[in-house]
Amino acid sequence: MKERRISTIKLTTTAILMAMNIIMSTSLLSVPVPGGHMYLNDVIIVTAAVLLEPFYAFLVGGVGAFIGDLLFYPTPMFVSLVTHGLQAVAISLFVHRIYKNNPVTGSIVGAVVGWVITFTGYTLGRAFIYSTPAYAVAKFPFQVLQTAVGSVLALLLCWKAGIVKIFHRQIKEI
Repeated sequence: MKERRISTIKLTTTAILMAMNIIMSTSLLSVPVPGGHMYLNDVIIVTAAVLLEPFYAFLVGGVGAFIGDLLFYPTPMFVSLVTHGLQAVAISLFVHRIYKNNPVTGSIVGAVVGWVITFTGYTLGRAFIYSTPAYAVAKFPFQVLQTAVGSVLALLLCWKAGIVKIFHRQIKEI
């Protein structure tokens, strides 16, 4: 019975974070930059990856970004699915498996690996879907900035603001 309740909390948390990712994928909550917009959904994706295990992190990161793109700007939706999905899984693996005994270090290392995955994935994806590497190169600095800002904000929320402690306390109280 206890395992079912924990699964319910993880599923509910996944759904809420996925909805937040979709909302953060809208142009209303973005910063206009040359060639498009800079979104803050990386904050949600990295936070989810720190809190949740890889499968749930993939749902928030990959599927959430896919749905957000599908609803608001469908051209890069498959690039978002793969790129943000891999980003979330990598961070989650570092936090929950590789650095299981030191999750803060795991989240930092994972965020850096996720950062590389994200800007590489979007650069290659944009070059493919828009058939021009020039567009991808023009967006590259903003993709790096978006991922860095999102990762830093998420890690501050998780570790300095105490979201991880609150999440784990809620699971233990079951």
